[in-house]
This record gives sequence, structure tokens and C-alpha cells, in this order.
Amino acid sequence: MKRKLSLRLIAGALCVLMLLALTACGGNSDKEPAGSGSSSASIGSTAKNPDTGDKTYTVGICQLTPHEALDAATKGFRDTLTEEFGDKVKFDEQNAANDSATCATIANEFVTSKVDLILANATPAVQAAATATSEIPVLGTSVTEYGVALGLENFSGTVGSNVSGTSDLAPLDQQAQMIKDWYPDAKTVGLLYCSNENNSQYQVDTVQGYLEGLGYTCTQYPFSDSNDMAAVTQTAADNSDILYVPTDNTCASSTGIIDNICRPAKIPVFCGEEGIARGCGVATLSISYYDLGVATGKMAIKILKGEANISEMPIEYAANFTPKYNKEICEELGVTPPEGYEEISVE
Repeated sequence: MKRKLSLRLIAGALCVLMLLALTACGGNSDKEPAGSGSSSASIGSTAKNPDTGDKTYTVGICQLTPHEALDAATKGFRDTLTEEFGDKVKFDEQNAANDSATCATIANEFVTSKVDLILANATPAVQAAATATSEIPVLGTSVTEYGVALGLENFSGTVGSNVSGTSDLAPLDQQAQMIKDWYPDAKTVGLLYCSNENNSQYQVDTVQGYLEGLGYTCTQYPFSDSNDMAAVTQTAADNSDILYVPTDNTCASSTGIIDNICRPAKIPVFCGEEGIARGCGVATLSISYYDLGVATGKMAIKILKGEANISEMPIEYAANFTPKYNKEICEELGVTPPEGYEEISVE
């Protein structure tokens, strides 16, 4: 009796063991093999690659001020990223209304909200973003000279930190020659710019050397902000045969002031970019700011996809420059553009 009971107990125990073994084998068929923890981590890392389709991006855009050139650069940037990522990229776009302190506030907000990348449109914007973060990638655009903007000594074309981007620097020697082609007999050139914009100072210093080499006498007419712009412009117009305005954000926002003073006085104004020339200039040798934004967008795509390290990305420059003239102002001044100039479109 005891022996039969023992045999039954043994048989029952064997059945239980067999069922447990089968259950264990069946459970493993739906699980990762050994090392699944590292495999899951790998999938999580892959999910950061937009090619998987399950990663979204937030890009902060800080634009210094609303005007044609900067607007076009922002649009080119947004269009390029949207074409690549579709609705998986979101933009937090803010405008600083031409106030450097507001640029700093916006940049710090982007850092707090942990955006994936910052587009800093214009020099004060890139300065603010570079100060706000050393970790989030910052791409500048519509910035003339990054070495000057960021206070870099012996700048060789690559910032070497979390900052890179595109430059709107036109060949200043060719801009000086443009003035010579239009007005070879003029004597004096006034250089009008905002003294609070480092890159404007760089441009007028550089172009002054070229103009003096062509035989002109140059005088710089800096103003601190739009409040004293009219008075300084009037002084420059009273004492110059020609005015030159660089790619200056304050001038770009206030072309009406320049035009209202210079056009009645028959003083031709040559400009560093098309938007300013449309508002108050005779001619310009300019780039497409939309294309500049596209180039910046392509850089952003590489960074977001992990295909490039921003610290190793050199500043990119526009490849093409187009000579353009303002038909209306030329007609009022009675001047005919040299051969090869395109008419600036009226928008």
C-alpha cells in the first residue's frame, strides 16, 4: 500500500516537472534570447534615427527682426526640414523685434524646453544662442563673419564647438568695384551702419580699404540705433557723393528713413543685400537668402540624423552673387545700370 502510494507520488511529481519544463519552453518562444536587455537598448538608440519614422524633432528658431532677407532665410530653412521630416519636425519660431536682450531670453527658453536644435537668424541671435548653451546644436544664418560675431581669434572657418552655420558675406572687393563701375568720377563715399552690430563694423572697415584703393575718400557714419539714424543719415548725405550700407539689420528694418533722405537729395545708395536695395538702394551685389536658408537646413538634417558632428562642420558660404538694380530709384536719379545687372523685383 505504501509502495503504491510512493509510486503515485513520484509519478505525480514527474508530471508536474514535465509541465513546468514545457511551460518554460513555450514562454521562451515569445521572448528575446539571452542578452535581450542590450538588444532593447539598441532599439531605443535606433529610434532616435528619423529613418525609423518614430522620432519627432523640435527646432527653435530665433530671428532677430522681421525683414525680407531674414524672413527668406527662415523660410528656406523650414521648407528644407519639412520636406525631409514632414510632420515629424515641429518649429518654435520667435522674433526678437530687433532687440538683442530679447534674443537672449528666447535662446534661454529654447534651452529650458530642451529643443533638439536652434536656428539663430542674424548675428545677435547666434551670439545669444552660443551664450545660452554649449550642448544644443546651434546653426546660424544671415551672419556675416562668425569669427567677429563670436570673438574668435585666428578663426579659420570652423567654430569648433556646438555652433556652425551659413554666412551671407558678399565679396566686399566686388561691392567696392560695383560703386566704381557706376560712379567712376565720384569722390566721397559715406559708410552708413549701426555701431552696435559687430559684423556691420567689419564690413565697412573692409570695404573702406577697397574703396580707398580705388581712389575714393571714405567716411564712416555710425549710429547707435534707429532713434539717431535719421540725423546721422542726413549728415552722411550732406557730406557724401555716394552712400554705402552693408548687410546691417537696423538699416534693413528702416530703409524708409534712408530713402526719404537720400532720394530727394539725389544721393545714390549702394547696399550689401537685395532687401535693403529694394527699399532705398540703387544697386547691390547680393545672394539669395532663401537659398542660404536651404543650405542651413541641409546642415540641420545631417546633425539631427547623426550624420555629422557640428563641431567639425565648417561655415558655409553662398556660391552665387547676382548684381541687381532698383529700376525706380535709377530712373529718378537718371542713371543707367551697367551691363549685366538684373532688375530687382517689386514685391
